[in-house]
Amino acid sequence: MRIIQLNATVTDSNLRDAEALREQMKQNGTLLINLMSSPGSGKTTLLSRIIRDLKDLKLGVMEADIASDVDARRIEALGARAIQVHTSGMCHMDAGMTAAAWEAMEARALDLIFLENVGNLICPAEYDTGAALNLMLLSVPEGDDKPLKYPLMFQTSDALVITKTDSLDYFNFDLDKCVERAKKLNPGIEIFPVSAKTGEGMAGLESWLTQRLAAWRVRP
Repeated sequence: MRIIQLNATVTDSNLRDAEALREQMKQNGTLLINLMSSPGSGKTTLLSRIIRDLKDLKLGVMEADIASDVDARRIEALGARAIQVHTSGMCHMDAGMTAAAWEAMEARALDLIFLENVGNLICPAEYDTGAALNLMLLSVPEGDDKPLKYPLMFQTSDALVITKTDSLDYFNFDLDKCVERAKKLNPGIEIFPVSAKTGEGMAGLESWLTQRLAAWRVRP
């Protein structure tokens, strides 16, 4: 029997692909943001609001789903460029899949691209997509205990958007406790409580996005 030693992780090739994609995006001046959350957290609703508000930017969305093209059609109807990515049953996007979507999208004229990852709080946090930033959503109806249950998602995210804050009066969601738990896992995480429906809190999030785009485009 032959025994071999594997001294590299199985994700090493994905990490190399991710770094190559990031460098390509950097040279192009396009900021790619990996958007992660559970199903029903309001990703597409949030993106729709951002597209309407940030009209001076050229925006695009990669919609990753196991099936259907409902979300991509909705984004295109708002005037943004969109591409649907079917993951053939996979519960996440990786760097190779993201790079293929980037090429198919012909997105070099875009300022900002959102990768709407497959909806769950486990797999997407484990794979580097090549995005410059990881942005996660947590909706009020999901509860404030998610940092306790899915710590890796919070640890790998640059920012947390707490969505559907207009429903706080109807759910047992402690906003301060959620923020405290998230900060304990990731002290540097930015947190934005928002309601895409009413617009509350969106100005702060959108300002952060434009600032990060400007910083991304600064040449070393």
